[in-house]
Amino acid sequence: MTARPNYKRVLLKLSGEALGGEAEYGIDPGALSKVAKQIKHVVEMGVQVSVVVGGGNIWRGAEAEAEGMDRVTADYAGMLATVINALALQDALEREGVTTRTQSAIEIQRVAEPFIRRRAIRHLEKGRVVIFAGGTGNPYMTADTAAALRAIEVNADVLLMAKNNVDGVYSADPNKNPNAKKFIRLTHLEALNMRLQVMDSTALALCLENKLPIIVFDLWAPQSAERAVAGEPIGTLVSSEEKND
Repeated sequence: MTARPNYKRVLLKLSGEALGGEAEYGIDPGALSKVAKQIKHVVEMGVQVSVVVGGGNIWRGAEAEAEGMDRVTADYAGMLATVINALALQDALEREGVTTRTQSAIEIQRVAEPFIRRRAIRHLEKGRVVIFAGGTGNPYMTADTAAALRAIEVNADVLLMAKNNVDGVYSADPNKNPNAKKFIRLTHLEALNMRLQVMDSTALALCLENKLPIIVFDLWAPQSAERAVAGEPIGTLVSSEEKND
């Protein structure tokens, strides 16, 4: 991949399920390696990369709450699951020769730095990948919200929303509805008004207010992250700009 990058600094949002791969629970080593290689290729393009990873392959707070667990406790357990995923991804990246730092919103200094915005930006400027773990550090906030918030805080040019085997934003779940319409371009406001499954509404509103563009794409499509960073028309672009067509 030799295309010149269209963005200088990006934040990549990964679901926990992306690292889970084919495994019923936990982390699939093969999927983890593939994700690390994708990120490495983006770094080799000269792009500064930060990552937010969810924890759904290990813990789902909503399911625990449905079984009677206190919501706040369930959410904190989910934040700890993201730390496990972040450490696994850090190790995979370093085995690929990519210098990586993990910063956690929940202080856990034996294994991760505390989140400090200026330090994170400095790491990015030095070419290090920064993985943000622990969500926002607050209950009732999803990993999507953490991704939007951290992208804004580190002045990312774009938020890359990597999906599992879904190549963009659709009017309905394309895996369940064959008549679902794919959107190539949307504004933040259109996505909010139509209640499309781009990300949760709090995260989307943050992106709207700060004019942060979002590219939603299939993580497992060939060279998908590199193509998105190069500005190729891949997936769905959600931005503050109105469509011309």
